[in-house]
Amino acid sequence: QTETADDFVLNECVLINQATFTGLLPLGAPLSSINRVEVEIYHVFPVDSDTNRTPAVVTRTNSPSDVEIDDATRDTLDSSLSANATVVNPIFSVLNSVVNNINKSPNQFTGGEGPVTGTEVTITVTFDPPILLPADHYFFRPEAGLSSGNFLWLSAPKPVNPPLFVGDLQSWIRNDNLAPDWSRIGTDITHEGPFNASFSLSGVTDALSIIDQLVPCSGPASGGTWKNHGQYVSSVAHVAQSLADQGCISQQEIGQIVSDAARSSCGKPTKHQKPQKHQKHQKHH
Repeated sequence: QTETADDFVLNECVLINQATFTGLLPLGAPLSSINRVEVEIYHVFPVDSDTNRTPAVVTRTNSPSDVEIDDATRDTLDSSLSANATVVNPIFSVLNSVVNNINKSPNQFTGGEGPVTGTEVTITVTFDPPILLPADHYFFRPEAGLSSGNFLWLSAPKPVNPPLFVGDLQSWIRNDNLAPDWSRIGTDITHEGPFNASFSLSGVTDALSIIDQLVPCSGPASGGTWKNHGQYVSSVAHVAQSLADQGCISQQEIGQIVSDAARSSCGKPTKHQKPQKHQKHQKHH
């Protein structure tokens, strides 16, 4: 398995419900050859990492952590992610690639594996459930499995005035031989310099909007309807506390959110009109 990751920064809590990433399919491969899509999110090293071991790479500073954030993984295999691919360019060429030659230090430099021509596609993924992340620095690691060949994640155009954003890092890669370490693609492997990968994330930041998505008034996000009003209010309280635990809202805001939920009609039985009484007719004999 080969994994590639690039970073992003959140300045506030975000409920991420969709992402896109662009890459190459083997030339002539149909979109139907994409048989699995998975997304993982990583903290920045040394979080979620073993700092007592000796890394087998040039550096782990500003790399993804050893392991992913478990509850932020989404996968088509368990239906927590749905994916839709579109062709951007049927024939697209890149000047260099890194696919197989990912080595431990001091043999990390290979110069890359040369030009590749393929079909440029953008994959749009929708997360169900969405991914809730507090303000922090993260790495995004998408993976597209194919029935044959490799999906190659494309680099993004270089910004006119780098860095792309304050704290911007660069793309990292690893395979089973290198894990749990990561190598910098442009700095360690190709010596072509740091670059960013092509991806985007979208979601909501307002606490009430986050709660509305995670605890819809119409029924649980997983489907069905609320058993009663109490179940709805309890679910809102649980999600609000989770937001507070991650620093997204204050304890005072929890009280207001739960109070508003208690005053709502969510989960209450629908009021039906009373059946009309039929007029009694006197029987004549």
